[in-house]
Amino acid sequence: MEYLKFCFVFSCWMKFAYSVFSTDTPQAPPPIPKEKLLVLTVATEETDGFHRFIRSANYFNYTVKVLGMEETWKGGDVGRSIGGGQKVRLLKEAMEALADQEDLIILTVDSYDLIFAGGPEEILRKFQQANHKVLFAAEALIWPDKRLADKYPLVRSGKRYLNSGGIIGYAPYINRIVSQWNLHDNDDDQLFYTKIYVDPLQRQTLNMTLDHKCQIFQNLNGAVDEVLLKFGTDRVRVRNTVYDSLPVVIHGNGNTKMYLNYLGNYVPNAWNYEHGCRDCDDDVVDLSQLKEYPNVLVGVFIEQPTPFLPEFFQRLLTMDYPKDKLKLFVHNNEVYHEKHIQKFWEENRNAFNSFKVVGPEENLSQGEARNMGMDLCRKDATCNYYFSMDSDVMLTNRQTLKLLIEQNRKIIGPLVTRHGKLWSNFWGALSLDGYYARSEDYVDIVQRKRVGVWNIPYMAHVYLVKGSVLRNEMKERNYFVLEKLDPDMALCRNARELTSHREKDSPSPESFHMLRPPKGIFMYITNRHDFGRLISTANYNISHYNNDLWQIFENPADWREKYIHQNYTRIFTENYLEEPCPDVYWFPVFTEKACDELVEEMEHYGSWSGGKHEDKRIAGGYETVPTDDIHMKQIGFDKEWLHFIREFISPVTLKVFSGYYTKGYAIMNFVVKYTPERQAYLRPHHDSSTFTINIALNNKDRDFQGGGCRFHRYNCSIESPRKGWSFMHPGRLTHLHEGLPTTNGTRYIAVSFIDP
Repeated sequence: MEYLKFCFVFSCWMKFAYSVFSTDTPQAPPPIPKEKLLVLTVATEETDGFHRFIRSANYFNYTVKVLGMEETWKGGDVGRSIGGGQKVRLLKEAMEALADQEDLIILTVDSYDLIFAGGPEEILRKFQQANHKVLFAAEALIWPDKRLADKYPLVRSGKRYLNSGGIIGYAPYINRIVSQWNLHDNDDDQLFYTKIYVDPLQRQTLNMTLDHKCQIFQNLNGAVDEVLLKFGTDRVRVRNTVYDSLPVVIHGNGNTKMYLNYLGNYVPNAWNYEHGCRDCDDDVVDLSQLKEYPNVLVGVFIEQPTPFLPEFFQRLLTMDYPKDKLKLFVHNNEVYHEKHIQKFWEENRNAFNSFKVVGPEENLSQGEARNMGMDLCRKDATCNYYFSMDSDVMLTNRQTLKLLIEQNRKIIGPLVTRHGKLWSNFWGALSLDGYYARSEDYVDIVQRKRVGVWNIPYMAHVYLVKGSVLRNEMKERNYFVLEKLDPDMALCRNARELTSHREKDSPSPESFHMLRPPKGIFMYITNRHDFGRLISTANYNISHYNNDLWQIFENPADWREKYIHQNYTRIFTENYLEEPCPDVYWFPVFTEKACDELVEEMEHYGSWSGGKHEDKRIAGGYETVPTDDIHMKQIGFDKEWLHFIREFISPVTLKVFSGYYTKGYAIMNFVVKYTPERQAYLRPHHDSSTFTINIALNNKDRDFQGGGCRFHRYNCSIESPRKGWSFMHPGRLTHLHEGLPTTNGTRYIAVSFIDP
C-alpha cells in the first residue's frame, strides 16, 4: 500500500515537472515575413484616387501589383449601383499563377477610394491573430441584397455584413474562392463573395470570417461617426472609437469618398502637428528650370456690381508673371462697370498676349460665360493653364499664379477670405444635400493654424486648372451648368463625379454596362502663403458718384488700402508727424485718390451752401462764421465719416494729446470750397469743438494759390498745406484762427468739429 502511494505521488510530481519544464508547450507562431504579403488591386486608369493609394502603399513599402491597367472598364457604375464583377475576373486570372504558393498572403483591395494607414507587418500580425485562412472586411450595412441578411451568422459584437473592398487570405484559399467566378464583368462582386460566405459549408471549408471589429479594414460607409484622427509624431492614424481599434486599410466606400479625401489630408503622413505638411513639396514644378513660362489664359468674371474693380485690374496688371504669356478673357455682366473695363482696355490692351471682352449685351448666363472662358483654353493647344478669377478676389500676393503652378495639381486655388471673417472660397465638407458643412479643420485652415495643400470638395472665386486636364478628363462636359446648382457648385460636383448628365441622371439599360466608376478629379486649396482676400459685394450701392467711398464698413481692408495714406502707420512707428504751431499737429491721413473722390462726390452733389449765415442744416438755423460747404450728411456719408474719425483720427489724438480720450463724435462734418469769386477766406473764429481736423483735399500752386491757416495767439501761419494731410488743433479758447485768402483757383478742405 505504501508503495502504491509513493508511485501515485511520484507520478503527480512528474506530470507537474513536465508541465513546468517541458519545451513542448504551445508557442505563438513566428511572424509572417512581410515579403510574403502581396497586394493585388484593380485599376483600369490612373486617377487621382489611384495615385493617392499608390503613395500610401509606397510609404509603407507594400508590394503592389495592379491588375487591369489600360483595360476598358466594363464593370458598371460601382459608385452608384451594382457592378464590379470585372475585378473578380481579373483577380481570378491573376490567382491562377499564384495558387500553389501556400505561404503567400494575398491582400486584395480597391484603389480609387482607399488608403493605407499602417504597414505590412501590422496587417500580417493582425491577420495571424484572427486565426482564419481568409478574412473579409465588414460593415454594418448589407449590400446589395438585403434578403440575404438572415443567412449571415449572428455576432455578439461588431459588424455583421461582408464588404468586398478588402480581403486578406492565403493564396490557395483566395484562389479557391475566385475560381468559382463564372459571371459577367458587370455583375456584382460583393454579391458573389456574399453568397459564398453565407454558405455554412463553404464558410467552414474555406475557414472564412469577417473583420468584425475593424482591426484591419475600416469601411467608412455608415461609420463616419465611429472614426476620428489620431495624431502621432511621425504619422496620423484613423481610430475606431467603438472598438478602440487602429484599422490599417481605410476604405471610402459608398458616399463617403469626400470624407476619405478629408482623412487623406492627414493619413498616413500628409500633415501632422509636429512637422506640418510633409508632402507639399512632392512633385512640384520648378519654374526657374523651365526654358519659358507656361501659357495661361486668365478668365475674369464680373457677375455683379463689385467694389474696388479698378484696383482689381491693377493687381492683375502688376501680377509677377510675363505678360506675353498671359491671355485675358473678361466677361462683364454689369453695365455699371463698362467704364472701368473700357479704361483698363484702352490703357493695357497691348500689355497682354491677347485681350477679349464679352459684355452685358451678349446676355450670357454665368454658367454660359464660364463655359466660354474654359472652352477658350480647352480649344487652344498652346494653353497650358486656365486661371479663373472672380472680380471679388483681391490677390495681394503678386506671386500667386507662380505659386499655384508650382504645386502641380490638376485643380488648385489659393485660400482667400473675407477680412476679419471665417468666410472663404472653399468648403471643407458638404451636407447630405450637397451644400455647406463645416469640417473639423475648416477654421484652422482659414486662420492658417494648419498650413498645407488640402483636398476639398468645393471651391469658388479663384482657381487654376491644367489645360491638359481640360482637353482630356474634362473635355466633354458642360461643367458650369447642372440641374439647379450655382455654376461654381456645378463645376465642383462635375469634377468630383466626372460622369455625363445622360449617364448619371438616367442610365439606359443598353449603356449601363459601359459606365465607369467615378474618376473624381481632386480639387485642392493651398494656404501655404497669404494670397489675399475676398471682397464683400452684398451691400454695394452704386447710386453714388464714387461708390467705393461707402465701403468702409463692408470692406475695411480694401477701403483702408485705397483711401488711407501709405505713411499713416508711420505716425505710430516713427513719430511721422509735425508740429508747425504750438499744439497744432500735421500728419498724413488720406491718399490722393481719397481726396479726389471726395471732391468729385461733393461737386457731383453740387448744392454748395454759398457761405450764408442762414443755414437750415444746423440747429437754430444760423451759422455765425459760415463757409461755402456741403455737409457729409447731405450726401449720406455721415456714418462712414464718423467711423473714419474713430478708426483713423482718434488714435492720433491719443498720441498727440496724451491723456485725452476722445469720443470720436462730431455733429459738424463738411467739405469747404474756397474760391476768389464765392468765398476766398474765413474771418478769425473759434470752433465749437474740443479739437478740430482740417484735411487738405487738393494741391497748393497746382489747383489754387494762396490759402492756409493763421493761429492768432501764436502768430503762426501754415500756408502750404499738403494734399491728404490733416491739421489737428484745439477748437476752443486757445486757438483762435482764420482761413487765409485763396487768390486763384479752388481750394477744398474737409473739416470736422470733434467732441463738441
